[in-house]
Amino acid sequence: MATFRKLTRPNIRKLAPGQKLIENGIAFERLSNGDGVYTVNIMVDRVRIHRVIGRESEGTTRTQCETFVETTRTAAREERLALPSGRKVALTFPEAAKEYLERLGEIGGKGIERKKCQLNLHLKPFFRQKALSKITSFDLERYKRHRVDEGASFATVNRELAVLSHLFTMGVEWKWLTHRPAKINRYKEDNGRITYLTVEQCSSVLEAAKRDVSPHIYLYSLIALSTAMRMSEILSIRRENVDVPRRRIYVPKAKAGAREQPMTAELASYLAKHIAALPKGTEWLFPSVASKSGHLATIRKAHRRVVRAAGLNPDVIVRHTFRHTAVTHLVQAGVDLPTVQKISGHKTLSMVARYAHANGPHIDAAMERLESRIGAEKVVPITPKLHRRSSAA
Repeated sequence: MATFRKLTRPNIRKLAPGQKLIENGIAFERLSNGDGVYTVNIMVDRVRIHRVIGRESEGTTRTQCETFVETTRTAAREERLALPSGRKVALTFPEAAKEYLERLGEIGGKGIERKKCQLNLHLKPFFRQKALSKITSFDLERYKRHRVDEGASFATVNRELAVLSHLFTMGVEWKWLTHRPAKINRYKEDNGRITYLTVEQCSSVLEAAKRDVSPHIYLYSLIALSTAMRMSEILSIRRENVDVPRRRIYVPKAKAGAREQPMTAELASYLAKHIAALPKGTEWLFPSVASKSGHLATIRKAHRRVVRAAGLNPDVIVRHTFRHTAVTHLVQAGVDLPTVQKISGHKTLSMVARYAHANGPHIDAAMERLESRIGAEKVVPITPKLHRRSSAA
């Protein structure tokens, strides 16, 4: 137990209104009405704990404060005993997020820039200094409601929860946690409707991109609409990975694994001119001196300007809409789904099948082709009489 020389009963009795005594993390303050209040302010496992224990008139004493301090520190010691070997203190969420990103970088993890944005912009500001091991299901439901109230879609919130889930998983693997601290319940997404641009809207977007102040947004938009590549894949294209003669872009890090991305003849021609105009020694197609990676991590602001200039809603036509657009137009052009999958880099065929919208001119054209094949106008209706005659034969 701590030794007290200042915070003693005789000294407490001598205190005048407004005066305070502090010792060993325990404080007593004499109030203007003559009553006194005990508080505790201590650091436990790098976390500041401040509590009002009670008033003197309620029977609160220094002994109760000492009991609270000891109980708190004992609980912290017991929690440390339950920590994985090698850890003395539970990681706070910002510490865990920082180390998580660093380790992913060392092992070549996927989507690091995207995960970094989701952690820094949304997850870290919400969970603040909370210990990773103490996140509860209630905290997660609060987070979901908070993000939806901010205007985030269910799909966006689910992508952020996926990052948190991966952090939990890796935390267990890296011995930061003994187990996943909470179950993550994601929103049910409506995958029935996919937003995409018409041919005319694509032209408007590309024209607006040409006029924009960003030196990158036109090339980005052209690649996205011509290949269905993801934003992170486009912005991390290396000069050496563009094979203009073969019309291929090598994508070393993609969700479904490394692949060769086909491109149109128009895009290949434009890239040939663009690469030839790049300063000697430029490694990236979208270089950025301000980025640690050496290339742009996002193009959100320029994208929103261009979409708005094209007369569209930037809250609806997001960056991923360009990918949806390219895939949808491939399907509507009659390209078979396995080939579309090869071009888009989707993991499964079922993910591509979502783009086979059950409406639009391509559906009507397909039915017309079916009609021309079977010759519907020449088919003789099968009456009960004809059916009986055929059966008898």
